[in-house]
Formats: sequence, structure tokens, C-alpha cells
Amino acid sequence: MAFQIGMRIPPKLGALGMEKLADWAKSAGIDVIDVPYYNEEVKNALENAGLAVGSIDGVGAVGLTNLLNADEAVRGEAVDALKNQISEISQVGGKTIFICLGPTDVTQSRSKSFDIWKETFPEIVKHAEEAGVYFALEGWPGPAPYYPTIGCTPEMLRAMFEAIPSNHFGLNYDPSHLVRLGIDYLRFLTEFGEKVNYCHGKDTEILTDELYNVGILPATFGAKYGFSEGSWRYTIPGHGAVEWEKVAVRLDKLGYNGPISIELEDHRYWGTLEKEQQGIIKAKENLERIFK
Repeated sequence: MAFQIGMRIPPKLGALGMEKLADWAKSAGIDVIDVPYYNEEVKNALENAGLAVGSIDGVGAVGLTNLLNADEAVRGEAVDALKNQISEISQVGGKTIFICLGPTDVTQSRSKSFDIWKETFPEIVKHAEEAGVYFALEGWPGPAPYYPTIGCTPEMLRAMFEAIPSNHFGLNYDPSHLVRLGIDYLRFLTEFGEKVNYCHGKDTEILTDELYNVGILPATFGAKYGFSEGSWRYTIPGHGAVEWEKVAVRLDKLGYNGPISIELEDHRYWGTLEKEQQGIIKAKENLERIFK
């Protein structure tokens, strides 16, 4: 099966504006764009360039979110905002919302966040079901040293999917996070593959010398590379530990029909427009040899 290749928008490319960005992405061979918000203007810009929308960032649900706030009133405002967004993007044809679930209070335990999520999210997912919208939960563990995000390990995901078994609450499969956490990214697809609603094309290189120096802990005196904490660094697909050929086989077997969307987090391709363009093109070339 041939997969479309997509991309999240890095900052310098995003500064071009949606129309210029879309034109460049089309010329570079990209099929799908992930967007921070979705409305008629964004939809028209993508369609005019011959592109499709991919995932849409959930308002208040990317990074650290008030959806898990211990204050019920604050949490309620975040719930209402997300439900409103679900309705709005559904009206313009959006289907997939990208979310991370880390609390704004990073010292809050994951078990407490889970208890709050368990109370908060059933009504959100029910609303998504009625609107025909799907969540793709990102497995980023959150910032050191607390790593407060829920949904980044099999232990937590089993509990979450037991609480909300709906396919409208699913996963963004990003093997880069699994590699850095020491979780078998292929076994993960065996267990949770049917929950995959979206897929990121991002890789992780294990830095063996730094692993010797600091182990799995964040480096005390700062990481040597960007997009790193010490013994690993995020990189474009094909430059890390992920065997993308095996990922492709499993996604094909599972019947996944979404894109493989490049998330550019690699210090070699960062900081200027030209570097971001180079990184997207190189990642696209590496992925399309396997997925096209």
C-alpha cells in the first residue's frame, strides 16, 4: 500500500503564511499538511495547492493543558473550548485532532492526571463521536524532570483504553518517543496498532557515548545536541534507530490509511528557512522510498 507523506509546520516555514507554505510543500512533493488550526481560509489555501489537511492541533490540548487542571472551573473552560473546536472543525471537514495530555502543573502525578482525565474525557469523546472527529494522542512524555504526560507508555494506555474504548480516542504513532523511552516500538504496534489514528515520521538516534556518560537521566550540564536530553536525540526518519521498513509492513497489515507526517525536530535542519526546507525534503525522500 502506498502512503501519503505529510508534514507538521516548523516555525520558519510557518512564517511564510499558509498560501506560500502550501505552494512550497506541494512543489516539494508533500501530500498533507498538519495545521495548528483549521477554518475555511486554511482549507481553501490547502485545496488550492492540491493538498489535504492532516491532523489539527487541539486547542488547549497540545503540550501542557488545562484539561487536566485540578481546579474544576479552569478545567471546565478547557473542556468547553475543546468541544467547541471539535464542532467547528467538523463543519469544515476536519477529521483528526492531535493532542498531548500533560498538566499545566508539571509536578502533578500521572496517577492524579489520569483520575482527572477519566472524569473529564468521556463527554469530550462522546462529542467527538457525534461530530465524526477522531483524537490522535501523542506519546511525548513531557518535560524533565517530572515527565508528567499521560498516554506515553503501554501501562497507561491500557488503562486509558479500558476506560474509553472508543476508536474516536486513539493514537498518534510516533516511534521516536518510544525509542527514547526504551519501549519496543514494533511490539507497541502489535498491541495498540488498531488504535492508531495518525502517524508521525520522526526518528531517534541513541547516543551511545552519552548513554555511558549519563545513563537514561537528563544530562546534568546540558545536552550536547538540540532536541535531546543527553543520551538520545530526535532526528529525521532514516537517521535513527527506527526500522521504517518494518513499521510500514505492520501499518499496511493493520489497514492504516492515513499519512506518514514528518515532524521536523533535528538540530541539523533547524534555525533557518533553508535548513527547515532541506530537512523536510530529506525526510520526505527517506520516507517515500519505503512508504510510496
